[in-house]
Amino acid sequence: MGHIRTLPTYMAQRYAGWKSTAFHDNETWFRHLAAEGQHPRAMVISCCDSRVHPTQIFGAQEGDFFVHRNIASLVPPCAPDGQYHGTSAAIEYAVTALKVAHIVVMGHSLCGGVKGCHDMCSGQAPALEDPNSFVGRWIDILRPGFDRVKDIKDDAERVARLEREAVLVSLENLMTFPFVKQAAEADALTLHGLWTDIGSGTLEQFDPAKDAFVKV
Repeated sequence: MGHIRTLPTYMAQRYAGWKSTAFHDNETWFRHLAAEGQHPRAMVISCCDSRVHPTQIFGAQEGDFFVHRNIASLVPPCAPDGQYHGTSAAIEYAVTALKVAHIVVMGHSLCGGVKGCHDMCSGQAPALEDPNSFVGRWIDILRPGFDRVKDIKDDAERVARLEREAVLVSLENLMTFPFVKQAAEADALTLHGLWTDIGSGTLEQFDPAKDAFVKV
């Protein structure tokens, strides 16, 4: 355990600042959350990218969202094979235990995971094709989306479209989970697809009636 150290000073200082301000000013609310448990209305599946903060975008407070983050906001197909499935476990818990009313999948601009999938599927990233690459195997979930945009001539447009396809692939895969499908068909759960631009703050949502992403 010699490689484990105490927190860096800047993190400890930031914690102390939070404890004396945000926590102190809302201590009653935090005690309520601790005593009553969590009852979030929505689950948000977002990217690990440090530039994306779904709780800030929606002005959410502690207890509002059940948040799961992974590379490129991807949802894999349902695969009950007895292996480790962090994203699938989070979805199962959100739907069956917390009984959230909404699942929001939020992609974003300049996503490294999406760009990695693009490069891998177009033969430009052989390291990601290695069976031992955790990132490569994960972003392979998006390969069906790449197949839908691969004929777009402009590179930048192709990648931008693939960022939105990542959201759609995840929404499609959500419906392969029996408990998600059952809740959705019973009108106890709705699914939503979003894409946000980091630089402009623009937010788009998928409109099934238009089969396109439109600005919120």
